[in-house]
Amino acid sequence: MAFFSVVIPLFNKAAYIENTIRSVLNQTFTDYEIIIVNDGSTDESEAVVRRINDGRIQIFNQKNQGASVARNLGIEKAKYNYIAFLDADDLWMSNHLETLKHLIETYPNAGIFASRYQLVFKNGKNYIPKFKDTDAGFEGIISDFFKTSLPYPIATSSSIAIPKYLFEETGYFKPSISSGQDVDMWIRIASKYPVVLSNKVTASYLHYIENSLSKTSILDKKLKDFNDYREQEESNPSLKKYLDVYRIEYALQYKIVGENKKSKELLQNILKDNISFKTKIIYLLPRHLLMFLLKLKRYLRKNGLNFSIYD
Repeated sequence: MAFFSVVIPLFNKAAYIENTIRSVLNQTFTDYEIIIVNDGSTDESEAVVRRINDGRIQIFNQKNQGASVARNLGIEKAKYNYIAFLDADDLWMSNHLETLKHLIETYPNAGIFASRYQLVFKNGKNYIPKFKDTDAGFEGIISDFFKTSLPYPIATSSSIAIPKYLFEETGYFKPSISSGQDVDMWIRIASKYPVVLSNKVTASYLHYIENSLSKTSILDKKLKDFNDYREQEESNPSLKKYLDVYRIEYALQYKIVGENKKSKELLQNILKDNISFKTKIIYLLPRHLLMFLLKLKRYLRKNGLNFSIYD
């Protein structure tokens, strides 16, 4: 029996999916299956996958329903005990699954097993995120997942594995969320189970690739409902701060598109101490200046200058 089921949701990534799959096939740990869910691609994505001849690859087609439904189908089709997620335009280093297997064997009761990752920019520069109160050599159980995940998340959709049985306990990805469905899942798991972090960098997130969702206005996105976490955040200050960072991010996006009412509603639910002075000043800027800063931020990030206004 194979150890990992690698689940890859696929939508219009014909230019990237072959390299992504090759990075899986190049793993030093080879006990796995690859489940690709083609989410109604309209380009050559499916054809590219079918040209790769390896018996561990399975492809399932569905009409376009979003990443949540695609991941859920992949989980349902998975035959093995641990689900390793990978986005169709990201890459693994050859020791990724070996590293996750080591974490699983060392910390078998955890709910999320995470390697470290690097951001790869258009100009070829790389950046390895630093996690709060956690040095680069640390490996083990994270004492406070939500505190440590600011401003960069420990768990990402291309650097973790999760025991399959947990989805029966915590629920699957929510199709009602089109932006932040992975964050919602990590919150549900990390609220109940330990999260383990490796000291090895084994995944690459191609930061310069824009997907269709990143170009979509916040008005057309289905966001997570913060009321779902109300009871939990009342008793967990770290989760409250973690969620408040998302609230201010959405509040800024709503202000940029002129939805001041929705922006202020989010702002009213944020603890003042949870937002930095720098972020407060940015929020007070006029809309046209916020639009300019957003374009500048995207340009700088594409070219290797990475930063966060939430530090």
